[in-house]
Amino acid sequence: MNERNSNIIRTDRLILRPWNNEDFEPFAKLNADPRVREFFPHILTKEESDEQAAWISGNIEKNGWGFWAVSVIGRDDFIGFIGLSQLDVIAAVEVAWRLDYDHWGKGYATEGARAALRYGFEVLGLDEIVSCTADINERSRRVMRKLGMHRDPQEDFVMPKLEEGHPLMRHVLYRLRKDEWERIK
Repeated sequence: MNERNSNIIRTDRLILRPWNNEDFEPFAKLNADPRVREFFPHILTKEESDEQAAWISGNIEKNGWGFWAVSVIGRDDFIGFIGLSQLDVIAAVEVAWRLDYDHWGKGYATEGARAALRYGFEVLGLDEIVSCTADINERSRRVMRKLGMHRDPQEDFVMPKLEEGHPLMRHVLYRLRKDEWERIK
C-alpha cells in the first residue's frame, strides 16, 4: 500500500521523503563505508558527501521528486536514499538506491524502488525507467531483476571518467517500460 502526500511516499515499512539537515551526517557515514562504496570509484569525504546530499535535496525541492531520503517506519530516521533521477550518461530517468550497510538484505531496496517506479510511471507519466550499475555488482543487478527490469547486453556501456581497465568501467543497463509495469505491478 503506497500513500503519496506532498513528496512523501509511504510503503509497508518505509517512508521516502524530502531530505532534512539531520540526514547529512548519517549520509556521510554511509558514504565513508567501503562496503557501501564497493562499486563506486572511492569513498566520499564529509565535504563530498555533504555536496552530494545538498545536490540531491535541491533536486527534490526543484522537481518535486528525486532520490528521496529513506526512513524505516517506527525504527530508523535515515537509512539512505531511494528514488528517481535524470541519468545524463544515456539521457533517461533512472531508479537507484544507496542504503546503509546495516539495512542490507531486508528487502528495503526492492520495496522502496518499487514505490519509486510506481511514482515515476503513475504520477510523472514516464514511458520508461532505467537502472544501471557496474557489471560486477550482482546485488544491485538482483534487485533490478526482482523489479521486473530487463537487460540487453548490447546496451551495456563504459562509464565515462573512469580510466581504461578500471574494474568498475563496464556498466550494465536494465530497463522497464510503462506497459511492462502495468502487467507486473
